[in-house]
Amino acid sequence: MSEIPDNTRPLEGPAPKLTAPAGATDCHIHLYLPGFDAQPGGPKIPELATVEDYRKLQRWLSLERVVVTQPNAYQRDNRALLAALDQLGTQAARGVAAVTPDTPDSDLEAWHEKGVRGARIMNLPGGAVTNAEMLAVEKRIRPLGWHLMVQFNGCELDDYLDDLRRIEGEYIIDHIGKFMPPVAPDDPRVDEILRLLDRGNAWFKICAGYEASQTGGPDYADIGAIAKRVIAHAPERIIWGSNWPHVGVPREQYPDDAEQLDVLLEWASAEQRQRILVDNPARLYGF
Repeated sequence: MSEIPDNTRPLEGPAPKLTAPAGATDCHIHLYLPGFDAQPGGPKIPELATVEDYRKLQRWLSLERVVVTQPNAYQRDNRALLAALDQLGTQAARGVAAVTPDTPDSDLEAWHEKGVRGARIMNLPGGAVTNAEMLAVEKRIRPLGWHLMVQFNGCELDDYLDDLRRIEGEYIIDHIGKFMPPVAPDDPRVDEILRLLDRGNAWFKICAGYEASQTGGPDYADIGAIAKRVIAHAPERIIWGSNWPHVGVPREQYPDDAEQLDVLLEWASAEQRQRILVDNPARLYGF
C-alpha cells in the first residue's frame, strides 16, 4: 500500500456555539483506515481518517451518534466501512454501504448485523453505484428496512425526478440538494424537492454546504436560503451531517467543523434542531 499521511490536523478555533442536545447524531462522515487501498474508478485517499480521529471531533462537537458513509475512494469494496463499524459498535453507529443489484442476500444480512442501514447512490464523478442501478438496489434493500442515500447536482434534478418518484422505500436527498451553482430558494427545482418530501418517504440532509456555496462561510447565505426553506417546510424530514474529514475539497479549503454545526443556529429553531439532530435520525436509523 502506498504511503498515505495520517489525518493529524488539530482541532482549531473556538468550540461550537451550538450546544448539541443529548443524542445528537452526525449523519454523514467518511473514514479512511490503514490497510485498505483506494479502488479503481474512485479518487485517491489524500489522508487517513480513523475512528480515533473522529472520536476527537465527536467530543469537541458534543455529538453522541454517527453514520459512516462508504467513501467513493473504496468504490464497491465495503471492508473498511465494516471494520469501522466493528470499532464503533452498534449502540452509537450506523453505516451506509455501496450495494449493487448483485450483492448476495447473505452479505446484506451480515452487514445489517454490523449496523448498515442504507445504500449509497452517487451521481457525481467517482460514484460507485449510480442512478442506473438505483431502483434495482432499492428493491434489494427494502426488505431490510434500509434507505437509499442519493446525491446529484440539484440543478439537474429534472433528470432524476421520475426515478425518485418510483422509489417505494425511504431515501435521502443528500448535501442540501447540492445545487451547483446555488439557485434561489423559490426556484422550481426547490419546489419539486418540497413535493418529494410531501410524499412521505424522502428525507433531506443538511450537509457540506461549503462544497456548493459561492458566498462561503460562516453563514453560507446562498445555500442557507435553500436549507431554511426546506427546513421550515418539513422539519420532521431533515437530518444533519458534518461530512468530516472534508477530503472532497483541497486541504487548504477544509471548513471549520464547529461552523458546520453552528449553521443550524441560523437555519433552524431550537425545536427544529432537536428534531434534526436527535429525533429524526433516531427514527431513520433505529437508534
